Amino acid sequence: MIEYHDHEWGTPLHDDRKLFEFLVLDGMQAGLTWSSILQRRENYRTAFDNFDAAKITRYDRRRVEKLLKNEGIIRNRKKIESVINNARVFLTVQKEFGGFDNYIWSFVGGKPKINRFRSLKEIPAISEESVAMSKDLKKRGFSFVGPTICYAYMQAAGMVNDHLIDCFRYEEVQKHK
Repeated sequence: MIEYHDHEWGTPLHDDRKLFEFLVLDGMQAGLTWSSILQRRENYRTAFDNFDAAKITRYDRRRVEKLLKNEGIIRNRKKIESVINNARVFLTVQKEFGGFDNYIWSFVGGKPKINRFRSLKEIPAISEESVAMSKDLKKRGFSFVGPTICYAYMQAAGMVNDHLIDCFRYEEVQKHK
């Protein structure tokens, strides 16, 4: 968790494959702790072809059954099927907007929203932007993208800077755009 916080969480992310990875992992987190997903991250990368959406769209029933037997990931049929569905929709959005990055960052006007929180209690679970993102993602056919998941996604991908103002990462992540 420390390694993830200190080197990745909250850094503005613009790589489509990584944006898809974060979307998958945040969806997998639904009802679970982030640490339980982060501990399995490498297993997810292996199980889902390094989050190559084009490859994932070709997964069939046999592949789903194989994934359901993979002890290295959360073996939830709805979540696994969601990854396959979301890969298809992801590719459609990529084509429509010239990149998923262009689409997803539009919810924050193309640049990170900088918050100034002093304590963890101040950090919200959702925002106006995460609600709008969730509604639009669902309208397009994505699943496991509720407003709370979307807010966690926005935090992870650096779309919002929710590092506390006294955290060394607060200023550091603002250097990335």
